[in-house]
Amino acid sequence: MNVPTTRETPVTTGATVWLTGLPSAGKTTIAYELAGRLRAEGHRVEVLDGDEIREFISAGLGFSRADRHTNVQRIGFLADLLARNGVKALVPVIAPYADSREAVRKRHQESGAPYIEVHVATPVEVCSVRDVKGLYAKQAAGELTGLTGVDDPYEEPESPDLRIESQNQTVQESAAAVHALLSERGLA
Repeated sequence: MNVPTTRETPVTTGATVWLTGLPSAGKTTIAYELAGRLRAEGHRVEVLDGDEIREFISAGLGFSRADRHTNVQRIGFLADLLARNGVKALVPVIAPYADSREAVRKRHQESGAPYIEVHVATPVEVCSVRDVKGLYAKQAAGELTGLTGVDDPYEEPESPDLRIESQNQTVQESAAAVHALLSERGLA
């Protein structure tokens, strides 16, 4: 009798991994690196990229506190739905307000879906040098206001499940740290 391998039978334990941090902190890059590793192990994975969500699910929302909260709750609902259905939902989203992130955590607790909060704690000075989307340059030139961590608040998580200082390690090392936490919790 042949026992199926992991690659033949998908791993169906779902979970949400929320990567929060400043713009250009490395959240999305880490999420995609982790996604590749998890898929190679047979996990079902979706990356809920904040930019894509804003374009397709939260179109029309601005960047006021209320709109940011609504955006985070929509993403949290979708992540919980995926996690409850056996998918690893990797969520690289700024989510600047602690109360919004806490509401997402509570939703997961109520549904029983595993939830891990990862703070990609890259300093604003490093993020502004990376400036993947040119946001820091636009803010410095006076073309943009409301940039999280510069002229709009970012409330750092007080007790994340994992804190990553991406400026001190490679993307692969950062993804490996998240993977190790998932493994410790029986989710990878």
